[in-house]
Amino acid sequence: MLLGCHLSIAGGLHRVFEQAQKLDINAVQLFSHNARSWRLEPLTPEEVERFQQAWRASPVEYVVIHTSYLINLASPKRNVYYGSIHALRKEIERAGQLGIRHVNTHVGAHLGVGVEEGLRRVARALAQALESEEAEGHPDVMVLLENDAGAGTSLGARFEELGAILDNLPPRLRARVGVCFDTCHGFAAGYDFRTPEGLSQTLKAMDRAFGLERLKLVHVNDSKHPLGSRKDRHEHIGRGHIGLEGFRLVVNHPKLRALPFILETPKADDEAEKLDSEMDVVNLNTIRSLRAD
Repeated sequence: MLLGCHLSIAGGLHRVFEQAQKLDINAVQLFSHNARSWRLEPLTPEEVERFQQAWRASPVEYVVIHTSYLINLASPKRNVYYGSIHALRKEIERAGQLGIRHVNTHVGAHLGVGVEEGLRRVARALAQALESEEAEGHPDVMVLLENDAGAGTSLGARFEELGAILDNLPPRLRARVGVCFDTCHGFAAGYDFRTPEGLSQTLKAMDRAFGLERLKLVHVNDSKHPLGSRKDRHEHIGRGHIGLEGFRLVVNHPKLRALPFILETPKADDEAEKLDSEMDVVNLNTIRSLRAD
């Protein structure tokens, strides 16, 4: 089972592998820089070497970069739109330098220009990023579009919207774009996969919209809010509205079980007063307990 969580890069990118060994995980998600900043300093050869050496010495099999929260590939604001394209180009370049195959990103919000125009803007932004000199130098890096919870003017809550972005891409670029399914976001958007029938319908909806073969990653997060709430609030596994049975179905489904599962659950538990990696351990062990041999 490929299972892991989002880890801090405090002290250097290579430090994620020390944390991974302590948590006994073989999959990692990380930011490649400060996620609240547009600033991306070039990676030095020393940073790249330290990262790759630490990776080779660790049990980690899968690594994915999550892009900055500032990126909005649908924004009608010129500075944000082109800043987002530049940031995505740089994330692809950094992934390629580090030997990471996947860059995961939220698609953004249309901010009033409408869904169709927003989706077209996302496709154009993706094409510009993937056709850039930085990205063309690393053709093995794939961009994963993450589904959204659907608050406000956010795009990507419906699988059909992700499919429309892919359809609007030049055919030569489609092989470089995949999908990440976030369970909290999907549940908040109205997809109910807490029963075998519901999960089957959800996967069929994905297949119709963009092709299930494009699904490359699952973010496993419970939801603080009910089905269809359109609120993006992650909860510890089994303590939210999805519940243990929903996750048991997800991590064991034949079409999902070979994919990487990454936790983005809260890093603290107020009731138990457990902090940071302690709650990662709790959630990781919960997922492991649900997985059938």
